[in-house]
Amino acid sequence: MDIVYRGARVVDGDGGPGFLADVGVTGGRIAEIADAGTLSGRRRVDADGLVLAPGFVDMHAHSDLRLLAEPDHTAKVSQGVTLEVIGQDGLSYAPVDDATLETLRAQLAGWNDDPPGFDWNWRSVAEYLDRLDDGIATNAAYLVPQGTLRLLCAGYEDRPVTEAELDRMREVLDDSLAQGAFGMSSGLTYTPGMYADTAELTALCEVVAARGGYYSPHHRSYGAGALAAYREMIEVCRSAGCALHLAHATMNFGVNAGRAGELLAMLDAALDDGCDITLDSYPYLPGSTSLHALLPSWAMAGGVAATVDRLRDPAQRQRIRDVLEVEGSDGCHGVPVDWNTIEINGVREPGNAHLVGRSVADSALAVGAQPTEFYFDVLVSERLGASCLMHVGHEDNVRAIMRHRTHTAGSDGLLVGARPHPRAWGTFPRYLGHYVRELGVLGLEECVRNMTSRPADRLGLTDRGRVRVGHVADLVLFDPETVRDTATFDQPRQQAVGIPHVLVNGVPVIDDGHRTDALPGRALRKTR
Repeated sequence: MDIVYRGARVVDGDGGPGFLADVGVTGGRIAEIADAGTLSGRRRVDADGLVLAPGFVDMHAHSDLRLLAEPDHTAKVSQGVTLEVIGQDGLSYAPVDDATLETLRAQLAGWNDDPPGFDWNWRSVAEYLDRLDDGIATNAAYLVPQGTLRLLCAGYEDRPVTEAELDRMREVLDDSLAQGAFGMSSGLTYTPGMYADTAELTALCEVVAARGGYYSPHHRSYGAGALAAYREMIEVCRSAGCALHLAHATMNFGVNAGRAGELLAMLDAALDDGCDITLDSYPYLPGSTSLHALLPSWAMAGGVAATVDRLRDPAQRQRIRDVLEVEGSDGCHGVPVDWNTIEINGVREPGNAHLVGRSVADSALAVGAQPTEFYFDVLVSERLGASCLMHVGHEDNVRAIMRHRTHTAGSDGLLVGARPHPRAWGTFPRYLGHYVRELGVLGLEECVRNMTSRPADRLGLTDRGRVRVGHVADLVLFDPETVRDTATFDQPRQQAVGIPHVLVNGVPVIDDGHRTDALPGRALRKTR
């Protein structure tokens, strides 16, 4: 065999107790699982005291460009991630035409950067997946982004789509699913996807259901309207007969402190009624997004240039300011903004570098400015290209949700900016180190199941997500006594410890704790 892991504690992903065994890998697949000390191969890895598990699945990743622009991708493979689900939050780069792509490059610069000289040589989902097949660090599964779809077929206006536009959206969605996408995502606090009403979403989900995919919404509110927003998504998928996966499911802002139980009771009732529902979450309190995402949806109509023009207009600024400070914009989840909780963590303009790591309130105070006006000025100078952390989470909600019977793990990590959220480098070891070993919120076997077989089942993958003979050798070897995240909010780009070996498609990408130069990952394609 190519590689034999000898004497490992195998935690196979199904949730059962671990067992001692040798595991042999040949030709990219698990060839044999045998009694400890009985297998031999061209390479032997002594796994005494270490856990061998299936590779981790990041159910909510934002690596759409980083996989290509920075192929090393140590942030993810060093955590044991062997598969990422991308195309999230309703906004990504396929399917597009030239004009749509240009708009998205500007809008998503705060998430993914807009690398100079980058080769945008795709337009369809199939072409994008082919580009990934040229060689990436992890495997990738793609969701069709509903906001991108709406932009392509109906433009950037705040209005209902016409019947012809909806027919076109359904046609392009069906084609994209046929080309290998696993489902559809939405970002219903991001424009233009948030302009869709319930009927439009249901019509699209009918197409997803017919192709055997699933719907993964970032729904309309994680704040004042959170429970109503979750309920809408359940009803959309119930009506469409579509599987539902709730993206970064949480209950944030002060209005939702201690209310995770209400959400979980709603989900349990729907599950017991026959709905097919899963969810993902990240093990941190702050969220992360584009700085412009806080704006009311009407202020973003027409795209980046139109938004910047509004922010330069004194009358429009006052109107936006009133919404942000008094009503709570739909972009800020219906909660009046507290600038002490909004920390700028990434900018594109060198002259704004000093703002990184500080709240909008503190930076405004330092120059004697009113915080909302200061925020507008930053957005204009950045042409909306900045990103932020939102310190709005609650620890009791985070712990309750990760215990749910349908829970999976997702980093929701942005990989660009001066100080990205540490979840981009630390999500999976943080689950294992902090919430399993230190706090005991999850048992080891259940946590591994959350990160492996359960997401694989959601994706419909029959040969990944478990340590079984014949399965693809996406594997991670970690020390349960030492594994932990080291990425912090001050130093976010730091590799986890206690994960010495990671295989992607049977090829070492982390070997004895070090990144190899291998790029064995590929785009996975959904088959009905």
